[in-house]
Amino acid sequence: MADHKIHFIGLMSGTSMDGVDGALVTFDDNAAQPMQMWGSSYVPFPANLRNGLMALQSAGHNEIHREALAANELAALYADCVHDLLRRSQLPASAICAIGCHGQTIRHSPQQGYTRQTNNPSLLAEMTGIDVIADFRSRDVAAGGQGAPLVPAFHQAVFGRSGAVRVVVNIGGMSNISVLDNVNQQITGFDTGPGNVLLDMWALRHLGQSYDAGGAWAASGVVRQELLSQLLREPFFALPPPKSTGRDLFDNAWLNRQLAQCREFVPEDVQATLTALTAHTLADAIAAHAVKTDAVYICGGGACNDELLRQLQTALIERKINAQVESTAVLGVSPNHVEALAFAWLAHRFDARRAGNLPEVTGAGGPRILGALYPA
Repeated sequence: MADHKIHFIGLMSGTSMDGVDGALVTFDDNAAQPMQMWGSSYVPFPANLRNGLMALQSAGHNEIHREALAANELAALYADCVHDLLRRSQLPASAICAIGCHGQTIRHSPQQGYTRQTNNPSLLAEMTGIDVIADFRSRDVAAGGQGAPLVPAFHQAVFGRSGAVRVVVNIGGMSNISVLDNVNQQITGFDTGPGNVLLDMWALRHLGQSYDAGGAWAASGVVRQELLSQLLREPFFALPPPKSTGRDLFDNAWLNRQLAQCREFVPEDVQATLTALTAHTLADAIAAHAVKTDAVYICGGGACNDELLRQLQTALIERKINAQVESTAVLGVSPNHVEALAFAWLAHRFDARRAGNLPEVTGAGGPRILGALYPA
């Protein structure tokens, strides 16, 4: 473009595997508002693609072939999201500097030196006529980091406030926190454990629904302390940061093993207790790393779970943390748009050849430019 304003598109499909979130945004480092959102879009996953991606979470027959086909189908959905964004904003493809595309995580094993996000960025570039920047996590892993979470740097850029301590909590399939301590000039962040993933699994198993809308089913049950104590014995929760996790650990098999250790409970009590697990692990992380936080802002699909937010607020009060739990919407950013915006921002960082990770968050050997370019 002729001036220093540059449009980017961010695409995110998270561990909940419900669909693609897209955001079109302008970054202008010289403006009073350095980020301006032009539009958003959401494209749901067809059931067959979601099932195929779920199956790729573990080893299976002909998985390389199945992954390649899923990547192609996913790229087509990404392209649909991009085209919808362009229609809504009335911008041509030529106005977009690049698409930042996260891809769909199917394996995450930084301790073994890799993370795998299924994607076909070459096909996406071909279908949109726009440069694509993808594979953001691998460089951080190559530098000895966890490759996650990557959003704390973006959270600081957008939500940080001078002289304040804020916590931004992303509750997708997994949960992670960003501690934006602008009193002591320290930014930290890490995965705390399951967010919606176990809740969604249990709702699908007993309600035949992909999620518990508003947490209403959980609210009808009772938190069972014996079961909650069993769940909290998972060693991941006691690990110090940097740390990250995913469906590689918290899956149906993990849940079944935990339930086998306890007497039977009615399904709604299990849902209430799984909600408490997410709330308690988040509250424990905040108590350990941001006890003096001024506010806790929620983004991701969990922001729509009223029962989860109620339990989180209660858990914080129990830990004597005087911070109100609110959606990032009060800061002017819809909770459903935050991650897509983050990957637009990471694409912007790549384009400027600036580091996108925070080594103190991921454990990488230093700042790194994240992503790989697939020119249109």
